[in-house]
Amino acid sequence: MHETMKIPGYTYGSNTVARSPVTLADFELMKKSVLFGDEDVKYLRLSHDILKDQVEAILDVWYGFVGSNPHLLASFTSKSDGNPIGDYLAAVRKRFGQWILDTARGEYDQKWLDYQHEIGLRHHRSKKNRTDVVSSTDIVPFRYLLALVFPVTFTLKPFLAKKGRSPEDVEKMHAAWVKSCLLQVTLWSHPYMKDGDF
Repeated sequence: MHETMKIPGYTYGSNTVARSPVTLADFELMKKSVLFGDEDVKYLRLSHDILKDQVEAILDVWYGFVGSNPHLLASFTSKSDGNPIGDYLAAVRKRFGQWILDTARGEYDQKWLDYQHEIGLRHHRSKKNRTDVVSSTDIVPFRYLLALVFPVTFTLKPFLAKKGRSPEDVEKMHAAWVKSCLLQVTLWSHPYMKDGDF
């Protein structure tokens, strides 16, 4: 984990991260709702070694997609002139790369749950821009967060297949990633909800 100390704004497991309002018991029910079980954790962990040396290539694909869609790139633009903020994109990219590894580590405990809430706050007007001290748009529109589950998981599949695992293993890893991403975006949605609606 020492490498993560070099990632600005990466506070997973630190005492600066507030406790999630979603309990572990709540999360267990969410996992049941998306059919996420021990086998999925096993296949996420299998994906870790496959993906760990492909993180930059994966981010190139994802950033290429965001960068080619002005409505998505808008969340990284300056309030003053509407241009993309390079340092902001670079800082988020480092954390996004670590998010790939954190997802694949499959350690879905209280620290992980708390950090998912922090990620949600950083997409919402509650905390957006604070981590990187930038003057960008106030919020990442929720409609794009949920929609991005498909391109993120669809474009990940070829990377899962690059290390010679069987087609069945690739399918199971991919299914685990889809479920995990759905769970995470659902957790990130908490700040967007009216009180009592989550």
